[in-house]
Amino acid sequence: MHSPPAAPSHDPRLTMLQAGLDLLDQGITVFDADLRLVAWNRTFLELLDFPESLAVVGTPFADFIRYNAERGEYGPGEVEAQVAERLAAAASFQPHVRERQRPNGRVLLLRGEPLPERGFVTLYTDITEQRYIEHLTEHQNIQLEERVRRRTAQLENANANLRRAITEKESIAAALKRSEERLRLINDTIPILIGYVDANEVYQYANRGYAEWFAPPGGTVIGRSVPDVVGREVYAQVRDPVKKALAGQQVSYEYQKERHGETVFARSTLVPEITPEGRTLGFFVFAYDITEQKRMQAALIQAQKMEAIGQLTGGLAHDFNNLLTVIIGNLAALQDHLPKAASGDATVNAAVNEFVEPALQSARRGVQLIKRLLTYSRQQPLLPEAVDLGQLLASLSKLLRRSLPEPIAISTDLGSQPIHALADPGQLESAVLNFALNARDAMPDGGVLHLACRPVELSTDAAAFGVAPGHYALLEVTDNGCGMDAATLARAFDPFFTTKRLGLGSGLGLAMADGFVKQSGGGIAIHSQPGEGTVIQMVLPATQPETHPEPPPEESSQPGGGELVLLVEDDPQVRRIVCQQLVDLGYPVIEAEDGQQALLMLAQIPDIRLVVSDVLMPGGLNGRQLAERIAGEFADKRCLLISGYTDEEGQGAADSGLGAQIPVLAKPFTRQELARALHATFSSSQS
Repeated sequence: MHSPPAAPSHDPRLTMLQAGLDLLDQGITVFDADLRLVAWNRTFLELLDFPESLAVVGTPFADFIRYNAERGEYGPGEVEAQVAERLAAAASFQPHVRERQRPNGRVLLLRGEPLPERGFVTLYTDITEQRYIEHLTEHQNIQLEERVRRRTAQLENANANLRRAITEKESIAAALKRSEERLRLINDTIPILIGYVDANEVYQYANRGYAEWFAPPGGTVIGRSVPDVVGREVYAQVRDPVKKALAGQQVSYEYQKERHGETVFARSTLVPEITPEGRTLGFFVFAYDITEQKRMQAALIQAQKMEAIGQLTGGLAHDFNNLLTVIIGNLAALQDHLPKAASGDATVNAAVNEFVEPALQSARRGVQLIKRLLTYSRQQPLLPEAVDLGQLLASLSKLLRRSLPEPIAISTDLGSQPIHALADPGQLESAVLNFALNARDAMPDGGVLHLACRPVELSTDAAAFGVAPGHYALLEVTDNGCGMDAATLARAFDPFFTTKRLGLGSGLGLAMADGFVKQSGGGIAIHSQPGEGTVIQMVLPATQPETHPEPPPEESSQPGGGELVLLVEDDPQVRRIVCQQLVDLGYPVIEAEDGQQALLMLAQIPDIRLVVSDVLMPGGLNGRQLAERIAGEFADKRCLLISGYTDEEGQGAADSGLGAQIPVLAKPFTRQELARALHATFSSSQS
């Protein structure tokens, strides 16, 4: 129930004040200390939707609260409680500012301030539009922030992609640089000479090998003409291929040039670069050094020649030894029969012997020469024995004196005591001979070749020869020739390496000598400097020769026991000499010209005790095959083979094929050597 309103005032000033308040766009109310309405304006009524009936001076504050509560601002049963709560708050009024949203959706800002005489004044401001604008602004800000966030994310993503692209580009650039460096390294290190020449015969590219191969003045190839780079002599050899390549034809060829004082060879292929329209822009050059290949080919040809010489030597040795057998046999027989000459004149015998003895010595030197040729020509395993180095060097010095040019002098220092080394004598002779021939080539204008040997005890200096410390025999070959520089000295033992012109040396001599010496348990050291000559020192294991018992008395004084001997030899002159030697030794002899005839005689003459047969014979049955037949069909017969040349490995014996060893006597032989061989053959049969 409302309190009665106060009487209206007709004071014009109040009317004007009210009119002024009504013009405000903010609502205003003033309540006194008793919480009764003192003043208000129309905007207040409109903002809070109060009826004009409440807008009366003296209206209690509680009526306004109750009016709102009854309009449904508070739930049922809560109206009086809310009124009481609001009145209590108003009674102890505190300044405040709060927002309140009306049921119609309007937002009001309430600001209350206490009055000096108690009571309070409240200002009501409609901030709906402001809040809408703020909300809209906030929404727009949120949208803007979202767009900015999305755009920032896009920019960050773009920046990340750009960074990745830059990183990938840098990685690709680095990989491309590495690839170019690798390609350049490959082009510069592969053993192929690569270049490119344009249509004007001017180099546009050359790898390092190509530039070093020609080494033009100034060291620059690119931008220079072909004749200027390769030189006139080489250009004369390659002019036609170059013209063909510029005409669009791929061509290969070989040429030679002087490089660092030696002749070198190269093989080149020119590959033209042709446009789709058929125009030749230039050509690529792909070349490689074939000097070593040429040398290997020359060495192979030389080896083939040596093999052919070896085979030829073997065949000639048989015939030559047959000739020497006849010569030595006849001279020896003549010498043996001189005391029985009819004249009986000792002076005549001495005069005849003066001619016979040199002929015999020469024939025996021929035998040694043939043995040496066979040693050089045949491939055979090492047969080490105690070699007297003094005797070997003395013998070789005589041989070399006849082989070396006159301006080269030979000196020796062989020591006062015999010095023996354990080595294959044939291989050792070959090695020393090779050293001497190299020394000859190093002294084209003459000089001194010095051969020496001495015993040495190696301790800390054994490493220089690559051997263990111990007692060795040292063999030294010295010359005062041109010497070798460090690069040549480092490759001296390399197979096929040689400083000689192509065709004048295979480069195998020192390599083979080094292999032989190491295989023998020794080592080689070379000391040389340009212009100061070369010293080659070879150490071999020192040894002592075996002591042999005194030889038995000459079998010539012990005639045979009358055993019947079958002599099988196709050469009638040799057969006559051997027959005479057998007869002189006391053996009855029957003769056969070949193996087939010998088999027939063996079958018909059971008294034959021994067969002396040549190894190489015509008729389809050689001496070794004959020995096999005898061992299989005539077990009571013995066989002795004689040969001017044989490749049997039995070291004086041939295998019969049935486990028995057949002795072999080398031609030519003396009567005494034949007697010993016969004695050994009969002794083995009795045992």
